[in-house]
Amino acid sequence: METPPRREPLRVTEVFGLSPLGERLRETMLALRGDPGTPPSRMDATSLRLLWPRLALPLWLGRPARGRLVPITNLYNHLQPPLEDGWSVRVTAVRDFLGTGLTYDSHNGTDFAVPLGTTVVAAAPGVVRRISREFNRGGLKVFIDHGQALVTTSNHLARCLVSVGQRVRRGEPIALSGYSGLDGLSTFPFGAPHVHFNTWLGGEYVDPFSLEPGGPLWRTGNWPSPWDGKDAGEGDPAPTPWDREALEHTAEACTHEGSRAELLAATDPEERAMAVLFHRNYYPTRFRERPALYPSPVARIPRLDLPFRREDFDGVWFPHGVEPPK
Repeated sequence: METPPRREPLRVTEVFGLSPLGERLRETMLALRGDPGTPPSRMDATSLRLLWPRLALPLWLGRPARGRLVPITNLYNHLQPPLEDGWSVRVTAVRDFLGTGLTYDSHNGTDFAVPLGTTVVAAAPGVVRRISREFNRGGLKVFIDHGQALVTTSNHLARCLVSVGQRVRRGEPIALSGYSGLDGLSTFPFGAPHVHFNTWLGGEYVDPFSLEPGGPLWRTGNWPSPWDGKDAGEGDPAPTPWDREALEHTAEACTHEGSRAELLAATDPEERAMAVLFHRNYYPTRFRERPALYPSPVARIPRLDLPFRREDFDGVWFPHGVEPPK
């Protein structure tokens, strides 16, 4: 019987991202009540469909739920609700890239269900541009700029292994997984711990999977796998072609005092650009305008690998039984 990989023990406060407690409580109330610029999160009985009790138990105990395959419990929803309606964890109008319903209303990424303490790696070479811990928006998160207007974020982390400004190689460890954020605490123990993986291309959320022309952003098509360790022939990623005037205009168009203050206070131009991208995508109702942040359209090029180590996993598994075409 194959021995599961050893995982470093995590503190409960790391797993759920509970510190500092006062700030976490304020962010919880923001999710439940909203504020003048942020609608409260919407949920109802259909939200119970997001629970995966048969997968959750082994993951909470630090064991893989499907051997060397990573279960995907939610895909990107291609029927996103209007931005002005706010965040919805209901299941009302949903369609994933397969044409099925493995997702929920506002889901804008891919959920990889992995044991607590799993090593999360860079899906492509890049630069760490932001690390933040919003309890109401995915807990501990690492944002990597891969150049050419491609950004990935890993959410619900327990412990960060990198720092802002650090260059990372493909497959380099960046964090240990947990289930930090309000999602993990509110669904324990029936919600499956996972890494919520976002892909931004040209400043907008996109689905890394695809059946359409242009293809998936995964280097191995719609069956993503970890980097095999072979030389990918890569140097440093090309710089991201930000539209600096659009970034300044977006910061000025922010109507939320706290978000606007952070945007205007950032001194490093690249970190400020990432802060603008973060606030505009995580809190879209706080902006009067949404100008394009890049001067020209961006092509979909397959550049990403599964954000886990080859020694831990071989690929992915769809719990609903649907297999995408190869």
